[in-house]
Amino acid sequence: MGSVGVINPLVSAARIARFTAVMYKPHYLLYGVLWVLALEGTASFVTQPDSAWRPTGATVVRIVVVAFVLLYLRMVDEQKDLEYDRVHNPDRPLVTGAVSGGELRVAMGLIAIGAIAGSLALSVGSAVMIAVAMAYGLVLWGLEWLYATVRTNILVNLVVTYPVQLLVTGYIVVSAIDTGEVRPHWQAAAVAGIFAGAFLQFEFARKTSRERRPDELLYSNVLGAKGSTVASLLCAVAAVLCDIGLVQPWDYSPPGSLIAWLPAVLLLIPAFGALRFRDRVAYPALPAVVFILALYLTLIGQALALP
Repeated sequence: MGSVGVINPLVSAARIARFTAVMYKPHYLLYGVLWVLALEGTASFVTQPDSAWRPTGATVVRIVVVAFVLLYLRMVDEQKDLEYDRVHNPDRPLVTGAVSGGELRVAMGLIAIGAIAGSLALSVGSAVMIAVAMAYGLVLWGLEWLYATVRTNILVNLVVTYPVQLLVTGYIVVSAIDTGEVRPHWQAAAVAGIFAGAFLQFEFARKTSRERRPDELLYSNVLGAKGSTVASLLCAVAAVLCDIGLVQPWDYSPPGSLIAWLPAVLLLIPAFGALRFRDRVAYPALPAVVFILALYLTLIGQALALP
């Protein structure tokens, strides 16, 4: 499984393409696109509210880089989670042999070179930040291999793994500052709170069950079903409060105030998910996904319409 089967590059390329089709679903790509647009737009809006934000060529480069880096991190996850997947996800491409670890590592190297080169075309800071984000993905792999607690304690794992998301967020903000879309004010850093809360509400929701499953990594195994549900809802609330604190919707009159206050209304989505969970064994992931997508679309709308 770990051998490098790259005798025929075309065959390997086809195997990587099939891996991407299976493991990198369209909603992952959609998430990456909306993440960049919403983060850049919101950071621009709150740091220079008198100037209208519009996506630029640099924005497109950041979208492409983030999309490929998310695929890179997916490839890292597949390799570091291989033993777990052999038990719980036996149909994964790496488990079945549809792709080899060597082929994934070659693809990761090519992605890393392309991401750093593309980011370097924007600024040195952009290249450094994306390199650090990808390097941290490898550090996580090493930490999980070295320390059983990181592998088996889901809360420790969350504390150790979540910073990779923050590093990609940092890449987007630093790059946008370097290319002029965002000003270097404290609000640019504070925007990260919105995206941390939105992502973590999904993270808790997707790993919550009413059944205790000791052999699976679930937050509900540690926090209980109610505790995990509350954690997910609190993260959603934190994301919305962070947005409201930065956007200050009370400063706008209709119709602008409607879109400024819309994130608060979106809290009904995760609340609906929590209500649905009362009649289910597994927490419904769809409302958590819809909340992220709806929030990011709203943030983009705020950045485009409110200035």
